[in-house]
Amino acid sequence: MLTSTLGKKLLMSLTGLFLISFLTIHLIGNLAIFNADKGLAFNTYAAFMSTNPLIGTVSYLLYAGIILHVLVAVILYFSNSSARPVKYKVQKSKENSSWESRSMTLLGVLILAFILLHLKDFWWQYKHNGGYQFVEDANGNRDIYALVVVQFNTTFALFSYLIGLVALFFHLKHGFQSAFQTLGLEHKKYTPAIKAIGLIYAIVVPLGFALMPVYVYFFL
Repeated sequence: MLTSTLGKKLLMSLTGLFLISFLTIHLIGNLAIFNADKGLAFNTYAAFMSTNPLIGTVSYLLYAGIILHVLVAVILYFSNSSARPVKYKVQKSKENSSWESRSMTLLGVLILAFILLHLKDFWWQYKHNGGYQFVEDANGNRDIYALVVVQFNTTFALFSYLIGLVALFFHLKHGFQSAFQTLGLEHKKYTPAIKAIGLIYAIVVPLGFALMPVYVYFFL
């Protein structure tokens, strides 16, 4: 099944929904940055996420999910391109589909670049001390909150993250409801609700993440 186009699309949907669940949990945990405690709650959350063995196991599933999602997207893109080497003379794609559905490849590239930047700024620093010297907070946890403040205090970081999150908004706007459609969960009674939930999710999650660099840049 996984060698067929339908199988690949099902895999894209399942990995996409898995990554959506991760985004939700990641956002909830990161909201601790807004606590007025000089980062104590945020550092506790970061310490838990990096030392809990269950979270460690899930993190490998996360990495695998991202890689699989990207690989299948690349395979589908090239298989679709090779299947239609000559474009139609008359194209009505703008009338039959949304901009984000036609631009999922571009959006995916921007999001992948955003993920790599995020890993370099935080995961690499936290795991390998990549040039940043950590200190301990009042609770004895590594002060990653201070690293967040340092990283988000540059204009480049602010705008690059915001661009990545705008791309995430459009990617989720189409991908959320498309995943349910691919899985066959489409019905005239439920599809409008799925699309509405998907749109709300696509707005709330990127906006929640965007508030963090904006808050650090302008207020910390």
